Amino acid sequence: MIYLQLFFEFFKTGLFAVGGGLATLPFLQEMSAKTGWFTLGELTDMIAVSESTPGPIGVNMATYAGFTTAGVPGALIATLGLITPSIIVILIVVGFLKKFKDSPYVKAAFDGLRPASTALIGAVLLGLFVANFLDLGAWMGLSAESLSVLKWKELLLGAAVFAGTKIWKKLHPAVFLLFGAIMGIVFQL
Repeated sequence: MIYLQLFFEFFKTGLFAVGGGLATLPFLQEMSAKTGWFTLGELTDMIAVSESTPGPIGVNMATYAGFTTAGVPGALIATLGLITPSIIVILIVVGFLKKFKDSPYVKAAFDGLRPASTALIGAVLLGLFVANFLDLGAWMGLSAESLSVLKWKELLLGAAVFAGTKIWKKLHPAVFLLFGAIMGIVFQL
């Protein structure tokens, strides 16, 4: 039953996640809340692993989530569930786009999908920012010992990596991920 559920959840994600791999984030967040297969922290781990491994991020995240939920068969089924809608839709769309590629309605539909998809990704990124950089216990007054609502080490590391990507544009992203991992170990983030 878990395999059928994995396939169905990732099929829905693959069907509606318009905008690339990061567009799967809102669906994964909802899936986490609904199924309990992984936490928001584990979703952050999925993003880190998916960004640091070759291949499309959405497929990597489906594989990772499926594996953590149901092992190797779960990874295969979640991945298959995610890519099946794309294959079906592409085969259908190719036929229609050839016929309607100059239609103002088709152009307008895609023009509307882009900002909607971007907003969904932004909403999840904001949630991940809050989860990773803010001490919600302190924010809500639950932690008297906390001097700040900000997780300063994490925030400074994030700012340093962000600045580094702007200063050293030619460095491979893996260098920044390695730097983040080393800083996490050194400063016990």
